[in-house]
Amino acid sequence: MTEKEFDSQTLESVFKKTIEAIENSKKLIFEITENSREEREKILQNLEMLDIEIKKVIEDVDALEEKYRRARMNLAHMSRNFKKFTEEDIQKAYEEANELQVSLYIAREREGNLKARRNELQLSLRNIELMIERAEMLMTQISVVNDYLSGDLFKVSEVIESAQYRQLYGLKIIQAQEEERKRVAREIHDGPAQSMANVVLRTEIAERFLLHQQLEQAIKELRDLKGMVRQSLADVRKIIFDLRPMALDDLGLFPTLRKYTQELASRENFHLDLQLKGRERRLPSMMEVAIFRLIQEALNNVVKHANAANVLVAVDLQDDYIKVMVKDDGVGFTKDEVNKEHGHFGLMGMKERVQLLEGKMDIQSEKNKGTTVTFVIQIKESRRKDK
Repeated sequence: MTEKEFDSQTLESVFKKTIEAIENSKKLIFEITENSREEREKILQNLEMLDIEIKKVIEDVDALEEKYRRARMNLAHMSRNFKKFTEEDIQKAYEEANELQVSLYIAREREGNLKARRNELQLSLRNIELMIERAEMLMTQISVVNDYLSGDLFKVSEVIESAQYRQLYGLKIIQAQEEERKRVAREIHDGPAQSMANVVLRTEIAERFLLHQQLEQAIKELRDLKGMVRQSLADVRKIIFDLRPMALDDLGLFPTLRKYTQELASRENFHLDLQLKGRERRLPSMMEVAIFRLIQEALNNVVKHANAANVLVAVDLQDDYIKVMVKDDGVGFTKDEVNKEHGHFGLMGMKERVQLLEGKMDIQSEKNKGTTVTFVIQIKESRRKDK
């Protein structure tokens, strides 16, 4: 056995043990995260019940204050005209005012305690949400390391020889995948999953109305249910479209861009102008996907950061190249901010994708004057797929 073979086997053994430890850590973090989510749901339910109880107590306090005010006015009236009333009447009015005062004090005390309890729950909710966010971030980082380490244990020596390049590139790809998975999971959890939970709850409410023959309330609940199901269906279709627009496979790049920009403009608060130039034709499937994702990422950056009123997307498809320009009149940013890596896959990720396609990308931006992102990708003979 050579020294190199021994080193490789030793490293592989170390990697396997490391991966096993990482997997165990992932399970523990997952359990902590799930328990935290369950605790968050309980707190949200308690907060909802507390809000109802506080509202009822405030109504009681208001009613008691009004009764106590009238009782005091009645006592004052009796004091001014004590000769018209018997001692028994005055004593009864005094006792009534005293009882109302005590009841009002207790109700106010209860209101204060309930509000304090609500503040404590809200603080606990913020802490749990922060813990869930940190746990998800830690899960992503652990998954990145785990996937990378378990990628190819049988070629450890080659990985070591080119580690400076492979590690950086591989980690970025895996992290991008993990971020996308987390985004999709969060969209499903916050959208369709929550809607389905509400549908189950509202169905039970409608069922109770029907059992008690309260038809009007049941019909109203069923109408609301129909709207919730429609919204859930729209959310699911949006998630599917973001994952992989089916129109891209069926119709091609230009028709998909038309549909996507129309839907985006209808959702967002800016005017979007799409200009398509050149002869429409199909490109290789992976190239169409890559170009669409680049445009989608550029528009996502506009939505998240630009605060723009007008956006232009210009696509020029020629025989041997495609040129895309996404321009907005938003807040823009400085040159230092363009060249600075912020730890997320925005403009840096777009640049890397363009480089993989052997293209060129240019970013022009000024503070309060907007941003223009332009990229050009060559269509080589081997890539063409003309009709």
